[in-house]
Amino acid sequence: MSAGLEEFCGSIFWNDSYLARPDADLPVCFQQTVLVWVPLGFFWILAPWQLLPMCKSRAKKSSVTKLLIVKQVLAALLTLTAVAELALAFVEDAEQDAVPAVQYTNPSLYIATWIMVLLIHDARRFCLRRDSGVLSCFLILSLLCGILPFQSLVRRALQEPISDLPQFILFFISYGLQLLLFFVSAFSDIAPETKEIRKKNPEMTASFLSSITFEWYSSMVYKGYRKPLEIEDVWELRDKDKTKALYTSFEKNMKSEMQKARTELEKRKRKKRRREGNPDYGNGMSKAQSQDVLVLEEKQPKKKKKKGDKDSGPPKDYPKGWLMKTLAKTFKQNLLLAVAFKLVHDILVFVSPQLLKLLIAFVSDEDAFAWQGYLYAILLFLTAVIQSLCLQQHFSLCFQLGINVRASLIAAIYKKSLTMSGATRKESTVGETVNLMSADAQRFMDLANFIHQLWSSPFQIIVSIVFLWAELGPSVLAGLATMVLLIPVNAFLIAKSKTIQERNMKNKDERMKIMTEVLNGIKILKLFAWEPSFEKRVNGIRGQELKDLLSFSYLQSVSVFVFTCSPFLVSLASFAVYVLVDENNILDAQKAFTAISLFNVLRFPMSTLPMVLSSLVQSNVSTGRLERYLSGEDLDTSAIHHNPIAGSAVRFSDATFAWERDSNAAIRDVTLDITPGSLVAVVGAVGSGKSSLVSAMLGEMENIKGHINIQGSVAYVPQQAWIQNATLKDNILFGSELDEARYQQVIKACALLPDLELLPAGDQTEIGEKGINLSGGQKQRVSLARAVYSDSDIYILDDPLSAVDAHVGKYLFEHVLGPKGLLQKKTRILVTHSISFLPQVDNIVVLAAGTVSEHGSYDTLLANKGAFSQLLNLYGNQEEDVSEENTAAVALAGDEDEPDEDLDPCMDEKPDDVVTMTLKREASIQRRKLSRSLSKRSTSSQKKAQVGPPKKLKGQKLIEKENVETGRVKFSMYMQYIRAVGLCFTFWTFMGYIAQYVAYTGTNLWLSEWTDDSQRYLNQTYPTELRDLRIGVFGALGMAQALFLLFATILSARGSVRASRIMHQQLLSNILRAPMSFFDTTPTGRIVNRFAKDIFTIDETIPMSVRTWISCFMGIVSTLVMICLATPFFAVVIVPLAIFYCFVLSFYIATSRQLRRLDSVTRSPIYSHFGETVSGLSVVRAYGHQERFLKQNEVTMDINQKSVYSWIISNRWLAIRLEFVGSLVVFFSALLAVIAKGTLEGGIVGLSVSSALNVTQTLNWLVRTSSELETNIVAVERVHEYMKVKNEAPWVTEKRPPRGWPSRGEIQFIDYKVRYRPELDLVLQGITCDIGSTEKIGIVGRTGAGKSSLTNCLFRLLEAAGGKIVIDNVDISTIGLHDLRNNLTIIPQDPVLFTGTLRMNLDPFDQYSDEEVWKALELAHLKPYVQALPEGLLHLVSEGGENLSVGQRQLVCLARALLRKSKILILDEATAAVDLETDNLIQTTIRSEFVDCTVLTIAHRLHTIMDSNRVMVLHAGQIVEFDSPEELLMKQGVFSAMAKDAGIAAAETTAL
Repeated sequence: MSAGLEEFCGSIFWNDSYLARPDADLPVCFQQTVLVWVPLGFFWILAPWQLLPMCKSRAKKSSVTKLLIVKQVLAALLTLTAVAELALAFVEDAEQDAVPAVQYTNPSLYIATWIMVLLIHDARRFCLRRDSGVLSCFLILSLLCGILPFQSLVRRALQEPISDLPQFILFFISYGLQLLLFFVSAFSDIAPETKEIRKKNPEMTASFLSSITFEWYSSMVYKGYRKPLEIEDVWELRDKDKTKALYTSFEKNMKSEMQKARTELEKRKRKKRRREGNPDYGNGMSKAQSQDVLVLEEKQPKKKKKKGDKDSGPPKDYPKGWLMKTLAKTFKQNLLLAVAFKLVHDILVFVSPQLLKLLIAFVSDEDAFAWQGYLYAILLFLTAVIQSLCLQQHFSLCFQLGINVRASLIAAIYKKSLTMSGATRKESTVGETVNLMSADAQRFMDLANFIHQLWSSPFQIIVSIVFLWAELGPSVLAGLATMVLLIPVNAFLIAKSKTIQERNMKNKDERMKIMTEVLNGIKILKLFAWEPSFEKRVNGIRGQELKDLLSFSYLQSVSVFVFTCSPFLVSLASFAVYVLVDENNILDAQKAFTAISLFNVLRFPMSTLPMVLSSLVQSNVSTGRLERYLSGEDLDTSAIHHNPIAGSAVRFSDATFAWERDSNAAIRDVTLDITPGSLVAVVGAVGSGKSSLVSAMLGEMENIKGHINIQGSVAYVPQQAWIQNATLKDNILFGSELDEARYQQVIKACALLPDLELLPAGDQTEIGEKGINLSGGQKQRVSLARAVYSDSDIYILDDPLSAVDAHVGKYLFEHVLGPKGLLQKKTRILVTHSISFLPQVDNIVVLAAGTVSEHGSYDTLLANKGAFSQLLNLYGNQEEDVSEENTAAVALAGDEDEPDEDLDPCMDEKPDDVVTMTLKREASIQRRKLSRSLSKRSTSSQKKAQVGPPKKLKGQKLIEKENVETGRVKFSMYMQYIRAVGLCFTFWTFMGYIAQYVAYTGTNLWLSEWTDDSQRYLNQTYPTELRDLRIGVFGALGMAQALFLLFATILSARGSVRASRIMHQQLLSNILRAPMSFFDTTPTGRIVNRFAKDIFTIDETIPMSVRTWISCFMGIVSTLVMICLATPFFAVVIVPLAIFYCFVLSFYIATSRQLRRLDSVTRSPIYSHFGETVSGLSVVRAYGHQERFLKQNEVTMDINQKSVYSWIISNRWLAIRLEFVGSLVVFFSALLAVIAKGTLEGGIVGLSVSSALNVTQTLNWLVRTSSELETNIVAVERVHEYMKVKNEAPWVTEKRPPRGWPSRGEIQFIDYKVRYRPELDLVLQGITCDIGSTEKIGIVGRTGAGKSSLTNCLFRLLEAAGGKIVIDNVDISTIGLHDLRNNLTIIPQDPVLFTGTLRMNLDPFDQYSDEEVWKALELAHLKPYVQALPEGLLHLVSEGGENLSVGQRQLVCLARALLRKSKILILDEATAAVDLETDNLIQTTIRSEFVDCTVLTIAHRLHTIMDSNRVMVLHAGQIVEFDSPEELLMKQGVFSAMAKDAGIAAAETTAL
């Protein structure tokens, strides 16, 4: 081989003597062949692929830029130099005899290469990124290889005159041009067309160098440093990373994999059937008989299984094992690339210890040449740099994989939730599904980050062991044994802490459940003065939780202790065994420090492998959950046909539907034909299947037999209005185009105009989650308006009039639903409880127990004397009533000139919560004083509204945006935390850490002394006592190090648990003492978040972060100290490096912190939009808007993705820069060792360089933990913010009311004024009245008149702005809140129940005996129901009282009031879906039981208060009329007008 090459170049190819001298050099032939052909070979293997875009691309080329021209000119010049070289060879050949062949071949190769480069530059114009990575790599290689000929030519020129001048000049010209070309290609080449793309995302156009060093990201970091980043500043995602693209490919693979899994499942089921399919005939039936029995059993509708059986049965089988395959298929490109980068990195990891070994040998060897040392230093630096570049690319890919996996999974879950069948939906609650999105998808994300450790860790472990064996021989096994023994110890600790964690999660869930309920029912807690009971409950659970937390922290301390001991124990074991096994084994620096480097390499894979495995196990659980969810059944709408049938809009053909496959049918054998354009009412008792009928039409139920044919589009108004968190206008438009005229018409017909005037920003008012700032009636009307605006063919209305008041209901019927309404031409199916409208409908369907008992027109049914006429007779002589109402309704439509106080269709509906009232009030009272007529103002006022610029009204935003803290976290927050931990704890913890690192440095210095013995006793025997001393002290120092650490971590565990206890206690007691107004303006979610996420952070994350931070910081300091001990000059290098480090750090932390905040801010909309979609699923499906919601989910996802992606890149940007600092530390420590060669021992050099090799990772960690600590300390800040919320008045004061107060129940209001918040107008404007003992008072008034405010004032939920209230001669503002609230009773409007036993709901403090409780239940007509329950009084009420009907909940509230039996009862009448029976029960009980009490009733139905002693009529915060009902009816005032609307004539009162 070499002979051929020598002939080829005409000179010697290789000779060792060239290197064995101080001025070593490489032979010319080697330089001309190997050093030229390596880069060219690399180029020609990869370059042809770069031309593909030319052949394939359909796109047109992007335009030429200046940069491109410069590149092309340089490439052309390079081609010319190569041509010149070739010409030169020919000239020389002609002048003298044969020139060696190499002089022809090399220039020819170069000519071809540079022409190829020209072509590639042109081909890249088809691509977005116009810079070719292959080219850049080729230029780097070429320049590196060129350095050797470069220096040898320079050296030759300096020694003797130049023999071959033209060649010499051409080489330097060519080298210079290559350098220029490389420099130019470092810049990103951006064509004018791609400028826009670059603005959106510079990564698309970044050059190769910019990409591998993440330089393109610097502008973002700089921006983040100058000002806090907003989401608009964050760059867009690349198209291939957008959710849509990811999900499309994921779905394609999912379908095929799931198909395979389904066939597997079928096979499994068949096998199982075969196994179970051999029935024994021992039961004495022939086979045929037993089959008959089976058939019979099938025919009877299956009994509903008891809950118990359901859970005990085997869980349903589902297609398994397809999810991982799908993910692997979808992201295979990413996975393969990451593997490649990781492999290169892993190989280079082992190069450093070998170089270190050579370097120590060099320092110990007197005769070594200086150039060797410099070469090792440079090589150490290069391997470190390449290693870091590869690792960062690998991590970048892994984290991208993580977020992309998360995005695809979330998209899949979301899409699934839109198509899921009812039965599957029942299997998982909304909470669980959101959990799939947050927790399980997150698990996959975390797993993806480290998935490659699965093969990389074993690879690193095996290679390390091989190298260690080479160093220390079999004694390595001692070290390995130690490591392996520590694994089970660690595993045991992990398993133990896991069980504690699981226990703790249960406690946490329990505590969060109670907290959520407390916050949702805070008003009830305050009204009943129940806070202490609940505070005790929460603190009890929290105590349990902290006890577990402490033991968890102790376990963690032990495992940190073990982890820290391990590297030292391992090296102790190995070295001791090595020295003790054989007299001749002497530990020298090379062996010791190479071994230590390798042990350090081993630590990482050894510790991550178990972690990755356990995370695999965890994600296995998640895989199961996701597979079960995603492979669940889809909604089967095959029973809903859309065939055109003349003269029929909806036709039921023998339709039987059930909620679940095997349960009882909810509607049976329904055969109905509904003609187009008719109005059909569906009536029936509670539970007769009215809502089921509606659900069946919408395709939400399981079809058992028959079908339904629906012709045309459907609009649906559910019973409980579903409102999105958007503006009112968006809620009505619901994704349709805006047609102004129609929109106005709809708003007017749905009686929303007055509300728009009340709402602060009209139809631009933002509506809170679940429609929080609208009253029930308003929500219902918005929901109706949405349907009307959608202009569909068929309207399915599920009792939309129940939540609105009688007069509003009538108005809506007139203008929207009735024969003259907006929808008169449409098909309307109206489920209703209200009997009054039935005469006006075309057809009535009466349901009983899920079947149609009769149907026909009103008159037919009355004549039939069936169930329908009984229903009518039950509720009094309705007919006269109806006629009354009709005249009233006509009046409402016709006489528009009447003073319109009594025609305001926004009459009193569901009295609103405080918020709404505030909102309405803020919209200013003056406006309401103008009498206004509906018709005249509507269009003109609206037009005006459109023209003026939208003024921000006070209170347009009800819920202030959650303040995202920006900028640095204040130092006071750290102090706040340290104070909570305790100063004494903090001080001693710190001392423990310092002592640990002093011992650590001692250990290492001792080791370097020990290794220098090998030089001291070179040819003598090594004294054994010295040997034992060395081992003993080494061991003792190591143990000391570990014990100090244990001491420090145990102290910090105690301290952090103390902090957790204090902070939670202060937070809880303060929140419970906050005034009502705080809860009205703060969304519950935000408060819950403080208790969940932020307290969790304080409990678990912050202590860990602090510990890690301290140990990183100390580690770096001790390393730098050791390097400076070896080579004092290093101190000079530290300063610039430290400055660069801090500089990079300050830039990064600002950006990273803000990106983390953006991530959490943009993440919650994903979940809340999802929760919203799931709760409004039937509406979304009915309107067929699935696509739109999917799109919105994609948009929301992408916004979050881009902030996470940006954060990932910012970490990589930082890591590359910091690792560069680390590489420089290694380089300088090696370089200084080489320079100071004669004065140093091998041991100390080994110590300094091996410490330096370790420092890179620590530097990285320090930044990571600093920024993490800063992110986490925000939790302290947020909790602190809520610890400072202003409290309401004290619960108990010095002045206690007399015992048995109030004994008479007299109430006096004396010029009482009140406002909701200091900046708002008065709500009650000076009320003065006396209410005598045992009087029954009715309070009426339109929405916003201040009725609810009156009750809030009695309970001091609102504090007076002037005047006072006196109850039995005690001014209520002078006594404690609990003394007041314990002695009044209220039956609230919405029945709120808490999780716990029924008994706890009635009597949380256990003040009453069981007899008293049963008595109260009996009076509340609940006794038979409760007795029938298996647990009786201990019956568990589920969350929000879900397992009781609304009526029953209302009765439980009544029982509460009966138990307390105080002298004053306030009854806030419920308007919601209480059927007439419950209503009657409540009224009779109150009349009989509270005879000797003062009763204030806030009425919405005038019927209920016609028998009270006096009626108080409120208007705009003042009392307008206050007298007995009879008097008020005589006098033509506000009350009589309201009564007329409600169809009560003066004559009728006697009948009542």
